[in-house]
Amino acid sequence: MTKDNASKVRDHGGNLDAAIATYGGVFDDWIDLSTGINPTPYPVPPISLDAWSALPRKSDMARLNIAAAIAYGTDATPIAFAGAQGAIQVIPFLTPPKTARVLTPTYNEHAASLTANGWNVENVATLKDLVGADLAVVVNPNNPDGGRYAPQTLIELAQQVGLLIIDESFADPEPDLSAASLINGTTENVVVLRSFGKFYGLAGLRLGFALTGARLRARLADLAGPWPIAGPAIEIAQAALADTSWQSKTIGRLEQDAQQLDKIAAACNWSLVGGTPLFRTYATANASATQDRLARHHIWSRIFPYSQSWIRLGLPGSAKEFDRVDAALRD
Repeated sequence: MTKDNASKVRDHGGNLDAAIATYGGVFDDWIDLSTGINPTPYPVPPISLDAWSALPRKSDMARLNIAAAIAYGTDATPIAFAGAQGAIQVIPFLTPPKTARVLTPTYNEHAASLTANGWNVENVATLKDLVGADLAVVVNPNNPDGGRYAPQTLIELAQQVGLLIIDESFADPEPDLSAASLINGTTENVVVLRSFGKFYGLAGLRLGFALTGARLRARLADLAGPWPIAGPAIEIAQAALADTSWQSKTIGRLEQDAQQLDKIAAACNWSLVGGTPLFRTYATANASATQDRLARHHIWSRIFPYSQSWIRLGLPGSAKEFDRVDAALRD
């Protein structure tokens, strides 16, 4: 295991401003594949005037919590945050800071948030290395390499750490990976994080959930404050979380599109590192040169400071976008 010297580096996808500053064009010229967000968002229903004009009521939040609990198949009462990121920001305050271990490589905000709030953060390479940590973080499925762990295995791991954080931000297309059904009101030391915006393609809504037992939930509620999300987000999310037909069709489409992207990558002699139905990570001869090549065609991608070969691509949103990616890589 290693001390996390890079935990203060908070580089992300979605930084299209930086791409435009270097390669030119305007936003509408670009295909942004640097995130793992569903490019075909849930159709937003009409929003009531009340959602805009009134502070969210406890009854509104209660209905949202019920919708989320049903959608995620949990007996715990979810608590909403401004994205899963909102929960990540307050996780360091659940217990006094000691030693945290993060299964890496992974989403860098976990280590960054813990480090910024006094935790000693160590990067580890295997689940076994997490044993004994005061706080342990596992992203399942993992971003960016798609690593997967059986939910029961993670719950067993929780018995060997002080507090286990399971980030399931990309689990919606693969519900069998989720530990949500194993969480209930008596769960003592596990927090499952869910992202709404990625699967539903509405990242701008800024909505996520934490699932845990009653004791930790009360602490998270205090940290979240009385109005952690907006009224329009509550109405939209209630509709989307209950729309099982849309969810099923979307999972099928994402799986097909991921396979199509894999075929384009294979034609370039890239090897699949891993991924989810929302993004794919490939090993290339030179990730930086490949990113530059795509960017000159106004296609933005994600590369990583710890790998010279890995490049991550989100899914194109249409046949035309797939054709543009294919053409750019053949140029």
